[in-house]
Formats: sequence, structure tokens, C-alpha cells
Amino acid sequence: MLRFTTAGESHGPALVSVLEGLPAGVPLLASDVDTDLARRQQGYGRGRRMQIETDRMEFLSGVRAGESLGSPIAMLIRNSDWKNWTEIMDPAPRAEDAEGLRKRHVTRVRPGHADLTGILKYDRYDARDILERASARETTARVAAGAICRVLLREVGVHVGSHLVHLGGIDAIRPDTMPDDLNAASDASQLRTLDANAEARMIEKIDAAKMEGNTLGGICEVVVTGLPVGLGSHVSWDRRLDGRLGQAMLSIPAVKGVEIGMGFETARRTGADVHDEIEAAPGRTRAGHVRRPTNRAGGTEGGMTTGETLIIRVAMKPISTLMRPLGTVDMATGQAAAAVAERSDVTAVPAMGVIAEAMAAFVMADALLEKVGGDSLGEVRRNLDGYLAH
Repeated sequence: MLRFTTAGESHGPALVSVLEGLPAGVPLLASDVDTDLARRQQGYGRGRRMQIETDRMEFLSGVRAGESLGSPIAMLIRNSDWKNWTEIMDPAPRAEDAEGLRKRHVTRVRPGHADLTGILKYDRYDARDILERASARETTARVAAGAICRVLLREVGVHVGSHLVHLGGIDAIRPDTMPDDLNAASDASQLRTLDANAEARMIEKIDAAKMEGNTLGGICEVVVTGLPVGLGSHVSWDRRLDGRLGQAMLSIPAVKGVEIGMGFETARRTGADVHDEIEAAPGRTRAGHVRRPTNRAGGTEGGMTTGETLIIRVAMKPISTLMRPLGTVDMATGQAAAAVAERSDVTAVPAMGVIAEAMAAFVMADALLEKVGGDSLGEVRRNLDGYLAH
């Protein structure tokens, strides 16, 4: 029902995002996207690239007079840093013996990146042909598509937020009652965490890692409220919502783990400590007039939404580019060398949470349209109301 694709390189002229399948009549402004693009750039521990880029989106198609048309929505996000890379990234043919350009070839491949595997798979000499597209800069275009999906969800009462729960070995305490506006609360923090005491210790850890030329990973929690019961399906492996969310999250660069609800902890507990009891709850229409007081399952059962809050935790490894580079092989000579050190963040976990929100918004918007259908926002609402009434 809904799909998106992105194009562009990290230091190319621009990034492009194309979202297809959004119903007509969804109210859209450039600021809906720009707000999330700005949120993606925040976070203590980010590198100099965030000081260069001030991401702004331009609609190229699919929107008129502030509303979606039902046709593909194309969005352009220009790279401000392109002006510094026009010679290196020029798409026109160039003389291979240009000494200045050859010196800029990346042959000292970086451990943990796509560099080595990519140049072997695609038969390239310069790892820049790989790293430019493999760069997490591409996620800017994902956030643009996810921001549009977020608007559709908001129009039917579904909200997506996130907060940081772990960084560099330090856990943040999750409040018993989440803020009504999760993103407003988490975005007020330099690390997008709800635990001020943990944040102070995390910042100290980031500063120490920066001095060492090192990097840190962490975990963010995505929270989706207002979902109706029954999105997704149990009938085929590729329609199970858990699997679709897992694939979406694991596609984010540097993400190595995903769990829903209690996740891995369920393997360490007995069934009585894991499964949610169900009780009657008249008036909870979106959950089928029942409640799971504990919500240990995190909002899904059997590959479908339960109507409870969806809770996804996403784990990001430390960024692979270290300012004190790891050892590698120079593919031009076959000799041992220190890996090339591209500009890098100490940590990008707070930004990863915003990207994870975008991917969750896309998956949930797709599942919503799959369930209720509709070529216009009005039809989507009518179909959803009819389903819930039934």
C-alpha cells in the first residue's frame, strides 16, 4: 500500500526521498518535515557535519495547496557540504591520472563499515564509491518520508515518539508514567533522555570518549500510542508486524539489535512472568474493549497490534569511524595500515531514535492502510471508524 525510496550520496548535491501510496487530502507543510530533520541533527556528541548542514526539504511533487494529491510525493534535501566536494563527487568522467584526485581515493578501508565488502562486491577501487551511499547521511531522506507518515498517523489519533534509555554503559531510568508529549520532553534533553541524572553521567562519558578518539553506542525506545487492534497479520511470515518492524529498524546504519516489549528478557523468565493477563475494559474501543494491564508483550501478539502501546527498543553499536583509527589493510598496496578517519560523531544514538521513529511511522502507516484502505484521508477515517464500530 505504501512504499518509499531514497537516492543520493553523503557529499553529493542532494538527497531525494519519494513516498508513494499516501492518500489524498492529508494536510502537509514543509515545516512538518523540517521539524523532524532538525530533530535528527541534535544530540550531544555529534560531529562537525551537523554544523555544516541545516537541512531543509523542498516538495517537488505530490503536494498542492497544503494537501497531498494521492500521487507520489518527491522531496529534495540539498547538501550544503556539496560545495566542498564538487571535484571529488563530480559525476562527469575524469582523468584517472589526476594526481590530486588519486590522493583522495579511500583505499585504507575502515573496520565496521561497508568499505571492504562493498569494493569487493561491486569491483571498485575507491571505497568512496561505497561509503558515500552507505553513510548514515542517507537516513535524512528516510526521516523526510517518515515525517509524512507521522502526519497521516496523527490525523487518525496515532502518535510516535522516542527517548534514549542507555548510552555507553549507563542506563536511564524509565518513568512509571510517560509524558503526554514524549518528544517535547525528550527533545528538551541534550541526549533525548528523560533521566536528568543519567544524562549528566552520559555527557561525562561522551567527553571522555572524545578525548580518547573513541565512540559510544546505546539504546533508544520508540513508543507508539493510539494504535487500533489488528494491524499486521498472523497468516504469513512477511505480514507479521514484529518482523516488519524488525527489518525496518535493523536497516538503520549501525543498528544491531531490536526488541519489542520485554524482548530478550522474556527468555530469562517463566511464562507467568512474561505473558499479559487480559481484563475487560468497556470503552477502550481501539483495543476491543479489553486491557492488558502489564503490556509486557509491548503492543503486539501473533504478529498483530493489540491496541496497547507499542514499545520498541533499538540498539546502536558505537560508530565505526574512530579518530584513533583501528588497524586495517591498504587495498592499494596490500600492506597493513591505519584505517582512514572520515569526519565522525562520538555518538549518534539520540539521532538514531528520531530515525527509528521515522521507520516505525512508515511501517505503522503502511499497516494501517493495508487494514482499512482508502484513496483519501476522509475515506481512511470512515473505514477506520467502521472497523472500530464493528
